[in-house]
Amino acid sequence: MSALRRERNDAPPTGPAGPRVRRVRRALTAALLVGGGMFGVAASPSPSPSGGAEGPTEAGTAFRTATPLQLGERATADASTGDYLYWVLPLDSGQRATVRASVTLPAAAGRHSASTWQLDVYDGLRRRQPCMYGTQTGTAAKDAATVDLSCTLRPVRSGADQWANDPLPGAYYLRLTVTDLAPEDLGQPVRASVRAESQDVGGAYAADNTLAAPLVPGAGTASGIAPADGWSGTWWSDRWLWTAAGGLLAALAGIGGYRLTRGAGRPARVPPTA
Repeated sequence: MSALRRERNDAPPTGPAGPRVRRVRRALTAALLVGGGMFGVAASPSPSPSGGAEGPTEAGTAFRTATPLQLGERATADASTGDYLYWVLPLDSGQRATVRASVTLPAAAGRHSASTWQLDVYDGLRRRQPCMYGTQTGTAAKDAATVDLSCTLRPVRSGADQWANDPLPGAYYLRLTVTDLAPEDLGQPVRASVRAESQDVGGAYAADNTLAAPLVPGAGTASGIAPADGWSGTWWSDRWLWTAAGGLLAALAGIGGYRLTRGAGRPARVPPTA
């Protein structure tokens, strides 16, 4: 009798509690899948389209005369060693830009020494922005044909504290020049090409405060510069998806916990007066 009683006690429940547990498990599993999918959509960065369209064929020589450039365009310019070459492009909040520059050097027979080139990026307030990674400064040997540079900026934030040096939406200036060169090599012809691309990092770098207007100068060639599809709004961020997914999971977890703990009510074998 005792062995039979143990076997009955070990048997899985067949009453209404068994199907209820399975339904709750299925609901929680579906909620986790939906929430995971929303998190995946919100967190996965999407690169901006880069068709490699041909851009301007000249460069400015100062901040006020910088040549406008759009993301995905390839700008070229014929210049002389020792010139300062300037381009300007718009960057919006949530974008992480990567700038690549290439300089075709003169024939090695006419050069006297190695040369060092540098790519600098400045924001709309003309603050020099540091690179997260990339070869911002490169040295070309005397017999080298080209030198390649790159700079990946920090993600642009919609707002920042006054004391911070965070990148903000607006115009960004690219400056390419030689920093170390034999005096005999100054003035030799070079050909430079610059291309900028961006990656959308989403709401991971979103800020609570926003600028009243992008940092675009009111004068010069950069006046009125804007992205090809316009500046983005200030209220939307994929953090709204994270908030909605978190609220949905919390609601489903509360419902599931209640159904698991409320019980099946008074057993039929127990009299009402017990």
